[in-house]
Amino acid sequence: MMTLYGVLRSRTARNAWLANELGLSLRRVPVIQAYRLPDPRAADAPFNTASPAFRAINPNGRIPALVDGDLTLCESFAINLYLAKKQGGPLAPADLREDGLMTMWSLWAVTECEAHALAILLHGGEGRSDADKRIVTAAIGSLRPAFAVLEAALAASDGFLVGGRFTVADINVAEVLRYAQPAAGFIAEHPAIAAWLDACQARPAFRAMMAERSTEPA
Repeated sequence: MMTLYGVLRSRTARNAWLANELGLSLRRVPVIQAYRLPDPRAADAPFNTASPAFRAINPNGRIPALVDGDLTLCESFAINLYLAKKQGGPLAPADLREDGLMTMWSLWAVTECEAHALAILLHGGEGRSDADKRIVTAAIGSLRPAFAVLEAALAASDGFLVGGRFTVADINVAEVLRYAQPAAGFIAEHPAIAAWLDACQARPAFRAMMAERSTEPA
């Protein structure tokens, strides 16, 4: 059985959502981020990203990590693309062309959107300071060109990124853009993106992941 290391209040959520979609039975090992602990190296600290045993799995000290036999993968999108292709079916690429497109959109989300979306998540809550508001405004400005690209792509397709169907590419990109959803007005300016996010997040596999995530400490 494959083992997935991480907690769902992290990028591990992407892998858990996909596993739910695929009906995969993964052994799950909770690994908390070291920065969330007062002393991650204390003798009584929970298993975390600074634990020597975890660093032996991923020397980068990041979650998630997947172990499948003698293979270890340590990037959430690499894990998802691997799992989708290993399992096959409609979420996986049907051919080399779709494989390239799914990889392209996944990398696009990381390079064009993730840092700015995270800034919105971290600084967009209630009771924001003026500094927080400036950070969110700048992040939205940085996201506008990327959102214009995605809005046009979704409007020109059947509502999904690749092949006219829901795939691993939609999971990967939707999970990045989830971070930007506190900027609800900005999302609403892009009706194709808003409808696509709604469709992705209405899926039972996503809702099951989020319900489990909500049971973890904030």
